[in-house]
Amino acid sequence: MALVEIQVPDIGDFDEVGVIELLVKPGDTVKAEQSLITVESDKASMEIPSSHAGVVKDLRVQVGDKVKQGSVVLTLEVVGAVSESNSTPAQSQQAQAAIEKVAKTPTPSAAPVAAPAPDAAAPVGPIEVRVPDIGDFKDVAVIELLVKPGDTVKLEQSLFTVESDKASMEIPSPAAGVIKELKVKIGDTVNIGDLVAVLEGSAGNAPAAVAPAAPAASAAPVPAAAVAAAAPPATAIASASVPAHQPGTPAAGLPHASPSVRKFARELGVPLDEVRGTGPKGRITQDDIQGFTKAVMGGATQTKVQAAKAPAVSGGGSGVGLDLLPWPKVDFAKFGPVERKDLSRIKKISGANLHRNWVVIPHVTNHDDADITDLEAFRVQFNQENEKSGVKVTMLAFMIKAAVAALKKFPEFNSSLDGDQLVLKNYFHIGFAADTPNGLVVPVIRDADKKGIVQISQEMGDLAKKARDGKLGPADMTGGCFSISSLGGIGGRYFTPIINAPEVAIMGVCKSSLEPKWDGQQFAPRLMLPLSLSWDHRVIDGASAARFNVYFASLLADFRRIVM
Repeated sequence: MALVEIQVPDIGDFDEVGVIELLVKPGDTVKAEQSLITVESDKASMEIPSSHAGVVKDLRVQVGDKVKQGSVVLTLEVVGAVSESNSTPAQSQQAQAAIEKVAKTPTPSAAPVAAPAPDAAAPVGPIEVRVPDIGDFKDVAVIELLVKPGDTVKLEQSLFTVESDKASMEIPSPAAGVIKELKVKIGDTVNIGDLVAVLEGSAGNAPAAVAPAAPAASAAPVPAAAVAAAAPPATAIASASVPAHQPGTPAAGLPHASPSVRKFARELGVPLDEVRGTGPKGRITQDDIQGFTKAVMGGATQTKVQAAKAPAVSGGGSGVGLDLLPWPKVDFAKFGPVERKDLSRIKKISGANLHRNWVVIPHVTNHDDADITDLEAFRVQFNQENEKSGVKVTMLAFMIKAAVAALKKFPEFNSSLDGDQLVLKNYFHIGFAADTPNGLVVPVIRDADKKGIVQISQEMGDLAKKARDGKLGPADMTGGCFSISSLGGIGGRYFTPIINAPEVAIMGVCKSSLEPKWDGQQFAPRLMLPLSLSWDHRVIDGASAARFNVYFASLLADFRRIVM
């Protein structure tokens, strides 16, 4: 017997989480990957598994304690394992020799655990490869397969590439081994947790396994108990007392439920965000899932999906929601020759986001003109002087610096709505619209207040190239405070740019043109830049928007104001 300390593994972007449930006690026999405790953060609850099989000697945590990655949860007595905290190199060598000896000796039927040789190279297990946490993305498409069945892969080697409306990313392998089977093909859409491949791993990747050497009589009660837990009697479901579900009043925030309850809900097809939790802190229990299922099956309630598919009530719209007529179905071919072309992947997904922003955000647009005669002359002169060095600045770089100065003067423009609260940001990340063959993307210049005009121009060039090549990552397009949509030299006068939620404003600029302006004595030609500022009327009022536009234009007219 050896003592092994079970520690909290990597639990993601969480510093400390609270222990809300103990799933084992001293003296219990646990298996590898069996859940030991349940922890909860402000966003999610999760179960901490055991890395080894053995007997619990003592618990190091209690309900209410705070733990983090590396914290000791309990001490486990493990057969054939070496104590990670107290073993010396000599002891480790002795243990290794003992393990190899045991591996060559026939195992008695009473031996409950067998530890494989750590250095064995023989293949073990099939390992299921699933999509890891890829951020706030749903239904991402597989655009490239980097391996094929039979290929040998290393730990963290990229297996395939997926693409959302904002970024493309590679999915790594969780272990080393040989690709046995691929579950996806190009064009498929995947989400977090989807099975994408089966890997034949090596022995170095596998934890100590529980040997099925116990007598059949003693092992029989275990699967029986598992079956009883997975399939409770119908009487238990019928007797569950759960308040009536009301889809119109969803629970506030994210649903709180343990991974086992979430798995149970997925197996039954229950939407967790529609279930009222009766556990501590509103946590959803298995009884809640069963009661919700009973209510839906009995017709006492409807899920949101069922309600959406229900026939609309006759008598016209309510006047509150978007009670719209269905989109017209037209056979265009009867009017003349047609050609059908699929929308690009980016346009499909970004179109839904743009529609949401336009419908939800009360847009108002202010138009103005900025005199950039002197600034453009300086820009041209600067580029001529630095032509040999390869340094080239654009007007957009000046506008980004002007936007930073305007955001500092009008902080409500550098904010976001979070429920009934306004989040004022003390950082300045400026997004700019980049046109690509597949659609429009918005890369972000981070910390634009700490960068000069030349550095901003170089960074914009790099990001624009990555956008055209489809190499932008999530970090390149998230965290923006304010966006600039420039039509550059294409043309046009004014337009209404759509706000990029959760931002509250966006500046649109069109092609500059020479116009006669009265200087007090005569009309003189001036280079005028059209400005179109769209703003969220829930946060910003018209007077503030007008002042912002005027101040922004004054900075472009005399850039010396930036340093004042």
